[in-house]
Formats: sequence, C-alpha cells, structure tokens
Amino acid sequence: MIDLRSDTVTLPSDEMRVAARDADVGDDVYGDDPTVNELEARAAEVVGMEDALYVPSGTMGNQIAARVHADPGQEALVDAKAHVYKWEVGGFAQLSGLQVRAFDGGDRAVPTPKQVRDHAREESLHVAGTGVLCLENTHNARGGVAIPKADIDAAAEAAHELDIPVHLDGARVFNACVALDEDPAAMTEHVDSVMFCLSKGLGAPVGSILAGSEAFIEQATRVRKQFGGGMRQAGIIAAPGLVALDNIDRLADDHENARVLADGLDAIEGLSVPTPDTNIVVVDSEGAGLTAQEFVGLCDDVGVLGGTFGEYHTRFTTNLNVSGADVEEAVELVAEAVESN
Repeated sequence: MIDLRSDTVTLPSDEMRVAARDADVGDDVYGDDPTVNELEARAAEVVGMEDALYVPSGTMGNQIAARVHADPGQEALVDAKAHVYKWEVGGFAQLSGLQVRAFDGGDRAVPTPKQVRDHAREESLHVAGTGVLCLENTHNARGGVAIPKADIDAAAEAAHELDIPVHLDGARVFNACVALDEDPAAMTEHVDSVMFCLSKGLGAPVGSILAGSEAFIEQATRVRKQFGGGMRQAGIIAAPGLVALDNIDRLADDHENARVLADGLDAIEGLSVPTPDTNIVVVDSEGAGLTAQEFVGLCDDVGVLGGTFGEYHTRFTTNLNVSGADVEEAVELVAEAVESN
C-alpha cells in the first residue's frame, strides 16, 4: 500500500524509537520530566516564543489557545474552512463557550485587514464581542496553501489594533516556512500564540506544541490539566518529538514529491490537479465522471490510499514514509485504475 491519506500516518524512525526507549523521564504534571522540558524549550526557541507547552494533539492545542485568549460568550473570528471550525467537533462552543463568526479567506486563505475590521465586533449589551482571531498556515482545507508572512502580519496587526489576540493554527507551519523560505520565528512574529504538530510532516508518533508568552503558557498549562491533557512520564513520547524537530528542512522532499504526484495525476484524462504549494495534493475527478468516494475506492483497490475532500475532490498527502519511487508508482496505478473504469 502507498499511504497518502495524511502525513499523520508516518511510522517513527529507528532513531525515534531509540530516543523513546532511552529518554530521561519524570512526572510532567509536576514539571519534573527533563525530556519534556527540553522539548518545550527548544520548540519555543524555534518559533520565537517565550515559552511552550507539550500537548497530546493539535486539536487540544488550538482549543486551549481559544480558552485562554477569549472569554465565554465572545466570538472567535475564523475562516469558513478553518480546521478549528470544520473538524474540531464544535470545541470552541463546547469547551470555551464561544460562538464562531466566519469570514471567507478565499484563495489567499487569510483575511485581509479590511475583513478583520469588518467582521470584528465590539461587545455591547446585545452583541458578543470578538475574543480571538484564528489563522491557519498552511491551510489544510484550501489545499495546503502556504500563506506568506506579510499576509499573516497584516491580519494580525489589524486584529491587534482592535485589541483582539491572534492564534495561529500552525499544524503544518513548517511546510509553509520551507515552501516560502521563511524563518519560523519570523513567520510567527506578530501572532500571540501558535500551535504546531510534531506528528504530521515532522514524523513524530504523537504530540503537538502550543507556544506563546510565559503568561499565556502559565494559563495554558492549567487549561491543559482541565482538558485532561496533563501527562506523567511523557518524556517517552516527547523524545521522538525532539528528533522530529530535525526534520524541518526535509519537508522540501515532500513538497517535491507532491508536485511530481500532481503533475502525473493531472496528465490522466478526466482528472484536474492544481500544482500544490506544499505536501497536499487535491484531485478533481468530476471530469472522469467519478465522485470522490468512487475515485478513492478505485485507488484503494489498486493500493493507493487517499481521502475524500468534497463531492468530487480527493486529498493525497505526501510524507516522509513515501519516496519518489512510491509517488511514480502511485501515478501509474491510479492511471490504470481510472482508465480501466
């Protein structure tokens, strides 16, 4: 099987397994796990923040950020296709008492300063004020778009002018940085907090990082405990995260494989595939007379795994366990499946 469902399906490397086995551990709820402490310090440095917190998942990181930044009864300003809105099980409402006000980021995948000003609302007797602006980079549902630093900065500065804090869902922010040749600390310079995943393109088996100011992380640590995310001898899973941070530069390989995959699939009659910014390839199969579900079924039958991304759209995601040879084979297999349908 060539597994292109997500970059979350990667298996830990031998180096990660050894690091997990040999990790120095302690009770992280007491702050006594030296490996977790090392990971948090290094992660904060990478994204240019004062402090960081190790959390079990990216979703938990985003939800903690919303809880800390905004008060119950306020609004979260998000893109209509944002992960925090579409795929986090109504967490803002359930966990933080927030309602969502959505804007359309369009192909840019980020609001303009005017959109921020137009959609933000000042609290009044009848109106829920805006408590947080959430941005996403890369933007998953919009095809792994890598958003330039200037656009992130402009949206964040517009929010700050209105005293609205800004959280960046940076699950794949390093993909954006590699694609745009941007330093991660510069990319996050004007946001108040950022979450990034260790378990996607970087290849760790589990875990994400939430980073921000010392005061923010102090509050976030308490919320993590409330959400059930306090972990004990977590160094065993944090150690592979330290190894994963060395995998940032190699994300360029995934991007190149994604471009090869996109070009190959686009050449198949009936398929339309735009050139990806990063490691997410979106296939439109309407021209082949196939719904996404039908197309994914055909691909599964020949050993290429993907996921539906809409009625006629399928997502393939390159990752560190998929080689250039695997991508070329995937194109051949998909071509045979579509042509024989």
